[in-house]
Amino acid sequence: MRMAELSERSGVPTATIKYYLREGLLRPGRRINATQAAYDEEHLRRLRLVRALIQVGRMPVATAREVLVAVEDESLDHHSRIGAAVWSLPDAFPSTAPGTAPDAAAPGTEAPVPDATVEAAEQQATELLVRLGWGFGSAARGESPAFRTLVGAIAALERSGYPTTVEDLLAYGRCADQLGVVDIDMIERYEPGTRQVEAAVAKTVLYEPVLLSLRRLAQAEESNRRFGEGS
Repeated sequence: MRMAELSERSGVPTATIKYYLREGLLRPGRRINATQAAYDEEHLRRLRLVRALIQVGRMPVATAREVLVAVEDESLDHHSRIGAAVWSLPDAFPSTAPGTAPDAAAPGTEAPVPDATVEAAEQQATELLVRLGWGFGSAARGESPAFRTLVGAIAALERSGYPTTVEDLLAYGRCADQLGVVDIDMIERYEPGTRQVEAAVAKTVLYEPVLLSLRRLAQAEESNRRFGEGS
């Protein structure tokens, strides 16, 4: 297909497609002549992934490029490749990063604050993973953006006067364990290799608002059952 058809099928303006090509987010098409190139279904799929990362994931172009580099890293085994691609995604809640000021003006600008609360939160998060039987070594935990976010969230709960316990977190962890099974089951529907890695990235980005929305709807439903008197 020519760029005009790629634009029509994807809903992305041609000027934006050209920008993505210049920035290395999209592979060049097959050259037809000096001024035209042909694109295929792989370009269309990748373009949709790029749009998901930038529009839904709200990530900068440079970060999206880093994620796509991880997606294409065929030097890694399949598990490591999926992990590298997903871990390249930016923190969904940067204001909860551990070791940062709780009242900073904006995410990403917080000054490091040595804090015993963060150390306790890290111990709590580590105990949680051990009790769930999740095999993260200390090095892997330290490198994981998700683990750092978890630690920051636990510390923020403590500072806000709503401390949590490992027992509280275990209920969430067990639900998350089942969600992990559902996620990987869905990823396995796609052909192995780059297609599965792309699916892992896309579904991580696109399903996070689904999970947040369902949790809030479930809270409203349970609140109505307990306190709404049938309203």
